[in-house]
Amino acid sequence: MTALGALERTTSSDVVFDELYGRITRLDLLPGTKISESEVAKSFGFSRQPVREAFSRLANLNLLLVRPQRATVVRPFSRQLISNARFVRTAVELEVVRAATMDRDTSVDASLKANLREQAGAVAADDVDGFHELDYEFHKLLCASAKQAFAFDIIAENKAQVDRLCMLALTSKDAMGVLYLDHQSLLTAVFSGDVQTADDVLRTHLDRLTPTIAAIYTTHQAYFDD
Repeated sequence: MTALGALERTTSSDVVFDELYGRITRLDLLPGTKISESEVAKSFGFSRQPVREAFSRLANLNLLLVRPQRATVVRPFSRQLISNARFVRTAVELEVVRAATMDRDTSVDASLKANLREQAGAVAADDVDGFHELDYEFHKLLCASAKQAFAFDIIAENKAQVDRLCMLALTSKDAMGVLYLDHQSLLTAVFSGDVQTADDVLRTHLDRLTPTIAAIYTTHQAYFDD
């Protein structure tokens, strides 16, 4: 996660949130893992208050399950929450891509092209974590290109529900390569002003998770709560 603006002060709560968000979405902390407020505070050298605030933010993203008088745990996957998040993300990002295709901010073009080159490098190096970060940045840059940077906050909130699944799915060079080619096709359509192709490519891109979710549910049912 990145700062919302250059003038925003990073707080202790932000530090804890960013670190735990990364560990949860990378699956360093697996679904169902118990996590202690006091132990996290001790590991960071902070008081419990900023940790409590970070826990609350993570719970609002449905990444932690905070239960009074019981241990806090990394929230298991929920097919319903994932379905809800995918619906919202698709609706918002389709409008983002349409806006970018029809009237983009060309000053973002160089960053998008550079990001795509770095994605190719991550695929070649079989760098799953690096590709995941670049994928996140690519979709953020699309929002900036569409002159709708605010929309990425909505996309990011909903991406959080599926980011962990992406880490289970992105285990091969082939899997990353398919997503990279989607990004490449999408950028070509946006730059050429082809609204219909951009729409079609994005729908295909986002729908690639459908069989993945079904497969992961079959092989990792212990990580799900529904």
